[in-house]
Amino acid sequence: MTFQRNVGGADRIIRIVLGLVIMAVGAYFGSPWGLLGIVVLATGIFRYCLLYSVCGASTCKVKPVSGETSGDTSVRQ
Repeated sequence: MTFQRNVGGADRIIRIVLGLVIMAVGAYFGSPWGLLGIVVLATGIFRYCLLYSVCGASTCKVKPVSGETSGDTSVRQ
């Protein structure tokens, strides 16, 4: 099973930064809410959000071709 990317550039950067901040604040205060930062960070790193997939949303500008491999950014003409 392959996942099609649905998290775009700016969204990805925001998720990575926000995930790191949430984890750091959670660790500082000893709160289990810091674990939420792992989920946010992972969605940014892997460029896939399950909630976006369920809603049919995407912030990617380029639609991936079926069977896309890592680093392949070609689009169907």
